[in-house]
Amino acid sequence: MVAIEHIKGIEAFTLLADAWDALAVQGMSDTPFQTLAYQRAWFTHLGMGELHTLVAREDGRLVGIVPLNVRDGVLVFNASKEETDYLDIIAAAEDAPAVWAAVFAYLLADETLAWHTLDLWNLPDWSPSAAIVQALAAQHGLGAAVERAEVCPCIPLPATFDDYLASLDKKQRHEIKRKLRRAAGAEATIRVVTAEDDIQAAVDTFLTLLQKSTTEKGAWLNEGRTAVFHEVAAVAQKNGMLQLMFVELEGEAVAALFNFAYRGRTWVYNSGLDPEKVGRLSLGVVVSARAIEMAIAQGHHTFDFLRGDETYKYRFGAADTDIQRVTITK
Repeated sequence: MVAIEHIKGIEAFTLLADAWDALAVQGMSDTPFQTLAYQRAWFTHLGMGELHTLVAREDGRLVGIVPLNVRDGVLVFNASKEETDYLDIIAAAEDAPAVWAAVFAYLLADETLAWHTLDLWNLPDWSPSAAIVQALAAQHGLGAAVERAEVCPCIPLPATFDDYLASLDKKQRHEIKRKLRRAAGAEATIRVVTAEDDIQAAVDTFLTLLQKSTTEKGAWLNEGRTAVFHEVAAVAQKNGMLQLMFVELEGEAVAALFNFAYRGRTWVYNSGLDPEKVGRLSLGVVVSARAIEMAIAQGHHTFDFLRGDETYKYRFGAADTDIQRVTITK
């Protein structure tokens, strides 16, 4: 039988520090967003409402971690849908039904949370959580609604970069090759941040480019999000999962990608460029193409552009995967 322990507040990250990531890597949704570093950084700098972490154990064995925020009677996963592309409970697929059942039983019996809606955003299509939650809602006489929240376009990666280019239609293959040649002719170079680099300075450079990219991105980057980038990047660099890439012209960074390289997958979290400096060189395309080339060289199986259906992603050969929203109401 699965028992639930309820930890209130930020101390959950300290109490579970030794076990969190060990469970996350076994999880059905093992993404950079379920790691302790990301979950803690997000709540520390952007958290709203109260943090309630439900810890599931079966015969003393840790089988689930469910970090939730409650805001005005609405329970949501910790880490907002605005910044976090994939959200889910932290549990192995085989344990998920029992963990979710215990969570539902606890939430319905506990009166201190005073919730009326469980609003679960950004569940990946590979997770069984949406189906499990719908079944539990029906079992308990609760309302349930499921919708496609957004898409995450992904590229399944072949064995070589030449094979990848050959998989594109003739026009797109020609365009990528032409833009790579033009960038090389302008002596544009790629620099990837290493374990020896000053990560805080590198993130500052990236965020400057992000702000310059568009008015919308400039407005989006507030103090809290800046702090999350810095904190998550420092841990990811230490753990070998950061892929922060710059395109440089005459030694100056003019375009960049902030990616995670994790579990055989490249996760494209954000990008930046200086429109005044890149001119007609299409360096956003160049840095993406080089990131795909690097992912293939590292043996990755998937290049994940994360949320958004921007046209350029499909020009690189990406296909949609769905993320879902499940809303449960009393």
